Amino acid sequence: MATAQTAFEPVDALLRAWATNNRIDVYLIGNVPEEAWRAKPPNGKGRDIASMFAHMHNVRLMWLKSVDKNAALPLKLEGETCSKEDAVSALRESAAALDAVLRKALSGDGRIPGFKPGAGSFLAYLLAHDAHHRGQVCMLARQVGHPVSKSAGFGIWEWGTR
Repeated sequence: MATAQTAFEPVDALLRAWATNNRIDVYLIGNVPEEAWRAKPPNGKGRDIASMFAHMHNVRLMWLKSVDKNAALPLKLEGETCSKEDAVSALRESAAALDAVLRKALSGDGRIPGFKPGAGSFLAYLLAHDAHHRGQVCMLARQVGHPVSKSAGFGIWEWGTR
């Protein structure tokens, strides 16, 4: 006897991917060696790892503000002073706020104010932006002599278990 199978729900699937992406960001923060968190890039130019995660959150805020100019936004992060705990908390807040924006757009007309290609492309942009900076974080940690562990490096790809 066949059992009833739940229909595929694209909106839920896309939002689960967004939630997993954020959990991967948080996982990486937890696996960045303390010595690497504030280490300056070898050439002295560019962001340190703390500032990269602050930037990721702050870009999310920029988009949230663009979508709804009157929305109550999470607080901006200052890269120069943020701790790992601050970064985790901020990313969770901005991810939840963007989840609401994405849910509304993906369940509605697919439009994101200020982002002409629409909700699907907006989600892809957000995922690509975070992934780009995760790569930078791993590279900078290695360059400053405090690499992310091999298991954590593989762990950022374990989307089925994160």
